[in-house]
Amino acid sequence: MLIDMYMSEDNKPIGWWLKELDRRIEASFEQVLAQDGLDRRQWQVLNAAAGDEPIAVALAPFLSGTDELAAVIAPLEARGWLVGEELTPDGQAALEALTARVTAHRRQVTAGIDAKEYTVTVGVLRRMAANLSAAASPERG
Repeated sequence: MLIDMYMSEDNKPIGWWLKELDRRIEASFEQVLAQDGLDRRQWQVLNAAAGDEPIAVALAPFLSGTDELAAVIAPLEARGWLVGEELTPDGQAALEALTARVTAHRRQVTAGIDAKEYTVTVGVLRRMAANLSAAASPERG
């Protein structure tokens, strides 16, 4: 049986690997951003400011309200990277440099994994999430 294969003593289950990978990705990403004294939310603000959606809307799933958003934005404004919803030229340059480092980091995370493997892995994870979502939803009849 497929489940028995993954639950053997010499192999940890998928949940363990998902949590371990998430922990390592988060820690390494924070290190990349910390080189510039930033955190993940500030990175998200810079990206949102470069996009079409208002920053508050783009970050709504991650923040608890306007006070928290203001606290994330304030250091970026103090650096002269952001004025209101707009990136300044210095902010745009910082975003471009950070994006290059983040892209290099993402390549490191996926080193040795070809495009097909990546696509299959994401597809499997997506289906597993859908399976759990369907299991949690009441049946409609």
